[in-house]
Amino acid sequence: MNLDLAGKTALVTGSTAGIGLAIATRLASEGADVIVNGRTEERVSKAMAASGAAHGLAADLASEEGFRLCTERFPQVDILVNNLGIFEAKPFGDISDADWHRFFDVNVVSGIRLCRHYLAPMLAQDWGRIVFISSESGLQIPTEMIHYGMSKTAQLAVSRGLAETTAGSAVTVNAVLPGPTSSEGVSAFVDQMAREGGQGRDAFEKAFFQTVRPSSILQRFITPDEIAAVVTFVCSPLAAAINGTSLKADGGVVRSIA
Repeated sequence: MNLDLAGKTALVTGSTAGIGLAIATRLASEGADVIVNGRTEERVSKAMAASGAAHGLAADLASEEGFRLCTERFPQVDILVNNLGIFEAKPFGDISDADWHRFFDVNVVSGIRLCRHYLAPMLAQDWGRIVFISSESGLQIPTEMIHYGMSKTAQLAVSRGLAETTAGSAVTVNAVLPGPTSSEGVSAFVDQMAREGGQGRDAFEKAFFQTVRPSSILQRFITPDEIAAVVTFVCSPLAAAINGTSLKADGGVVRSIA
């Protein structure tokens, strides 16, 4: 299928590995001029080579300095994928005020800043795509990382509110909600937990979905490429009728028909 993305400029934040890298690679394969982003030149260079991206941006987009660098180098984009994010498992009683602020700043405010800059030019040219990479954890808050779930719920609120401002235009704002995905961070976490439990990775994965995410219909970790396929379609002109929506790509973890 031709997704008609040739000539579109796409910024994918946090895209040197995992879901972000997969999205950048898929967008580039569809002809988009992709900007990959990470915090170091080394990781950005590797991601450019792996993805076929046209541009690289080494900057911490959770900071105001990184935001300024980004918008000065790339004052306008057609597609913005807010993928930058952090996660960690931590008991609620151990989550400090600083942790709450850090998760909100990185996972939510970083995307808000970029939207505040890029949305107006999209509306002026009457075409654009903004996608927040949220999570099923934004709907089913995990007890082992409530601060992460909070930030992912906040992304849903922001994306829906921004979509309301695009009424009557060819600009869309949506959120995609992956389920448990074998991203770089998750894979490292799974390997560590499997070692500590004296299990092989396959045995740990099976036990994880039986006990931690038993509602999963897929009963395995989703691959980053599977998430990227959904996001790339949402970014395309073919998805013009999808706006203000939270699209689940969660493997059936969320028990809801809406």
